[in-house]
Amino acid sequence: MKRRFCLLTSAFCFLSATPALGQTSAGVAMYEGADRAQRLAEGARKEGTVVIYTSAPPDDMAVLSAAFEKKHGVKLQVWRASSEKVVQRAVTEARANRFEADIIETNGPDIEALQREKLLQEVRSPHLADLIPGAIPPHREWLSMRLNIWVAAYNTKMVKKEELPKTYEDLAHPRWKGRLGIEGGDANWFSGVVKQMGEDRGLKVFRDIVSANGISVRVGHTLLTNLVVAGEIPMALTVYNYRVEQIKARGAPIEWFIIPPTIARFQGMGLTRRAPRPHAAVLYFDFMLTDGQEILLQRGFIPTSKSVTTPLNQFPMTLLDPKIALDEHDKWSKLFKDTILNPSARR
Repeated sequence: MKRRFCLLTSAFCFLSATPALGQTSAGVAMYEGADRAQRLAEGARKEGTVVIYTSAPPDDMAVLSAAFEKKHGVKLQVWRASSEKVVQRAVTEARANRFEADIIETNGPDIEALQREKLLQEVRSPHLADLIPGAIPPHREWLSMRLNIWVAAYNTKMVKKEELPKTYEDLAHPRWKGRLGIEGGDANWFSGVVKQMGEDRGLKVFRDIVSANGISVRVGHTLLTNLVVAGEIPMALTVYNYRVEQIKARGAPIEWFIIPPTIARFQGMGLTRRAPRPHAAVLYFDFMLTDGQEILLQRGFIPTSKSVTTPLNQFPMTLLDPKIALDEHDKWSKLFKDTILNPSARR
């Protein structure tokens, strides 16, 4: 009986502790007292580590990790994968009652999906007021600390500047036959461009391009950018501007340009509702909204803080609504596949 009582007591304690962990995370995240910064710093030092699941490039995360650890003495432990795999891991672990990640950082529509799974917790930071409109969704359970802008890029040794297309219709010209590439997961970009052009017209334009000249499909924006540098794909339609800037700075023969309309997507960051190390996690939030914004700017990204100035955040662009992108995912994924990835299947 004594052993049974101990087992029951242990089980009760475990079950009681489970919601308490969530309450602790919420309590830390929502605290706005005058001693907030001190509480976060002291708690983070005790926790020692913050764990982040992210789809950001490893070299950029290494720079951010080093700066955060140097400033706060707290280690940033990074698990990096594609946006899809980040979401899959977070959801799978939560359903198995495992809570390892403190922060999730990935594309806006993907992190919006995690919010709908009720996996994220609002953070009340004094630095939220610095963010541009749209960087904080109405539910406030994630925020955007940077933008990804899709641009076209070309190999400067293989493509002359004067022959660059000014419109997407220009890509149906015979000079582009066998010279175009695209990233295979960019249905979000496709939806934004086609909507701006008008759906019927936009779909026809891209079908004409594929029919006339073909488009090589590759997986991974960094890979696609590197293939432009190597000359295997003279011009890519969907790369990120920051990656081109980073590679160009090393002397690579690559340049980016805009074919209107310009489409941008919020990159989201959210605190997990059951974060094991909430003090360190919220401290990282504050870091990314302050020092991290300057680091992102230096790395070629477009920060969402109004206190950081870059010509690109004044550039005319269409910002995708993460909620609408998520709601319309199936429609645009199918249209992207039928039009660009596998047009023969449509016929």
